[in-house]
Amino acid sequence: MPDPNGFLRYERQLPKRRPVPVRIMDWREVYPPAGEELIRDQATRCMDCGIPFCHDGCPLGNRIPDWNDLVRTGNWESAIESLHATNNFPEFTGRLCPAPCEAACVLGIADDPVTIKQVEVEIANHAFERGLVPQPAPAPSGKSVAVVGSGPAGLAAAQQLARAGHAVTVYERDDRIGGLLRYGIPDFKIEKHVIDERLAQMAAEGVVFQTGVEVGVDITADDLRERYDAVLLAAGALAGRDTPQTPGRGLKGVHLAMEHLVPANRIVAGLQDSTPIDARGKHVVIIGGGDTGADCLGVAHRQGAASVTQLDQYPLPPEVRAGIRDPWPTWPMILRNYAAHEEGGERVFGVAVQEFVGDGDGNLVAIRLADVSVRRVGGVRQVTVTPGSERELRADLVLLAIGFEGTEDQPLLSQFGLTRNRRNVLDADINWQTDAEGVFVAGDMHKGASLIVWAIAEGRSAAAAIHDYLGASGELPAPVRSDQQPLSV
Repeated sequence: MPDPNGFLRYERQLPKRRPVPVRIMDWREVYPPAGEELIRDQATRCMDCGIPFCHDGCPLGNRIPDWNDLVRTGNWESAIESLHATNNFPEFTGRLCPAPCEAACVLGIADDPVTIKQVEVEIANHAFERGLVPQPAPAPSGKSVAVVGSGPAGLAAAQQLARAGHAVTVYERDDRIGGLLRYGIPDFKIEKHVIDERLAQMAAEGVVFQTGVEVGVDITADDLRERYDAVLLAAGALAGRDTPQTPGRGLKGVHLAMEHLVPANRIVAGLQDSTPIDARGKHVVIIGGGDTGADCLGVAHRQGAASVTQLDQYPLPPEVRAGIRDPWPTWPMILRNYAAHEEGGERVFGVAVQEFVGDGDGNLVAIRLADVSVRRVGGVRQVTVTPGSERELRADLVLLAIGFEGTEDQPLLSQFGLTRNRRNVLDADINWQTDAEGVFVAGDMHKGASLIVWAIAEGRSAAAAIHDYLGASGELPAPVRSDQQPLSV
């Protein structure tokens, strides 16, 4: 029975981040482990609602009130069992998910919501301290599955299928497993030993990992069809959105965000000594106000940038939910301050770059920006420049963090006879199958760039569909449908 007065006795509180002057000198995670007393107090704030809307806010359907109460009573072992029942990788979501569950918390209607994400990651941390126990299948099914891509969707599907007895091989074109978890997200948000420990568990459960293999080039679609009974495509949506129409885009010093983040991650991993896109001593401008932009901001701080300015074409959002526009329990459009923002830099809202300015020798020296207003007309975004608002801002390095345009156009698609839809991702039927027989799709390759929690949910659901397609006995959990979308108005 939960404490009915917990939310009255305890205020929402998160563990203190490591001091800024200390943490920008290294690449370790910003948050230190939280004390048990703090996490128990925060879990005690959960009201165990009669209708827990946090379940719907989370596409995985995490049993949040259950494991909150288990943490409250100190039953950490049962808490991780409850959490793992719906989420393969709480150590990823607890660190990286923006927590739509908290936006849907009933307590958040009139008070601060429960720190669901922090409780989740501490449950996972306790499990890692005790050691992750492999759960191999009791007997092989005699069926085999190839998973293309090793991000959270592919890994979740692989683990589910392996535990059901299928022989699973994960193919990754990079030299290490993890997708954007590995090379796209900086260590100050997730240290890579966290990924490695989970991969060790999966390997012990029978999952085979093949790195440095680009499907469609190093191995063909026909090869996969011959070797495996089913194929899951989970290669992400890595085609970065660009701005080729902006004058000066070809100047030296203008780069896509991933061109900056990937080599920075590889340096931290000890895989290379330097990067051609180093912010040290430079005046950096980041275009884009989302997660990727904040990642670039934190990296620029640690590389020793002279200054960093982050631009967002949308106006400054409110600090609290606007009930008419963003009614509870939907995801609200509010000002989100990431850890990187307290480390320095300036944020400018309601502006857009009109031109990248060069020095005559092809090198970037400034940007010309202007105030803008953005509105949607018939579902189409229209950006209007405010006359007379143009001005220049010094810039030696510009990073484009304006999102992704879908999955890349790659040889494996044509080999399977598949084409991208108008959103540059792959369609799936109600059984997560593409137009190619026995070929399934999940994660960002199907949904477009989205949250890690959605990737895991789609991976689990696609695994359930593949399990059924293979004629295996029993059912695997499928938390979402292939046409399902987040909570919205």
